[in-house]
Amino acid sequence: MARNTGPKHRMCRRVGQPLCGSPKCPALKRPYPPGQHGNRVRRRMTEYGRQILEKQKLKAIYGVKERQLRRYLDEARKTRGRTGERLLQLLESRLDNIVYRLGFAPTLPAARQLVSHGHIAVNGQKVDIPSYLVQVGDVVSVREKSRNLDLVVQSLASRAGAVPEYLRLDAEAREGELLRLPAKEEIPVPVDDNLVVEFYAR
Repeated sequence: MARNTGPKHRMCRRVGQPLCGSPKCPALKRPYPPGQHGNRVRRRMTEYGRQILEKQKLKAIYGVKERQLRRYLDEARKTRGRTGERLLQLLESRLDNIVYRLGFAPTLPAARQLVSHGHIAVNGQKVDIPSYLVQVGDVVSVREKSRNLDLVVQSLASRAGAVPEYLRLDAEAREGELLRLPAKEEIPVPVDDNLVVEFYAR
């Protein structure tokens, strides 16, 4: 499984937002790029630079590599509707992201670890592939032996049952369901998907 092994918060600092989802992200205290010149006035960015930055933000938020993102974009282009919105829907449908949105893990990297270590089931069957695409109607649950993991218990307590409207959560049973694909305005990512599509259309 491809994963990012570089500095975890570099992109967060660069854009001044906690893209990682961590409540302890250093971008919350230092919302400027790292380095001795990071706090200076930023130069005006070109259109091409904005497109690259939005693409990099999307990769950082969902923890995907370039090859994976291109594959999702190709899949999005094959369906009807706006390519950018469909791309976001595919990324939101990844199993690790659904586990995170349901509140079983405090961050997306933690959700990816839960999945890859075999703690998550889809429709009752163990799935340890973080990029597995959850379909509408699929039930995602924490496996019986893992329901009382400290990570899961504490994460559910801190979220207090707050999940997006396109998901259903049963916190006691440690399971949730994808009710429908999310609309663009329901996807809480600070990315201009149009610029991402434009970048790959060059």
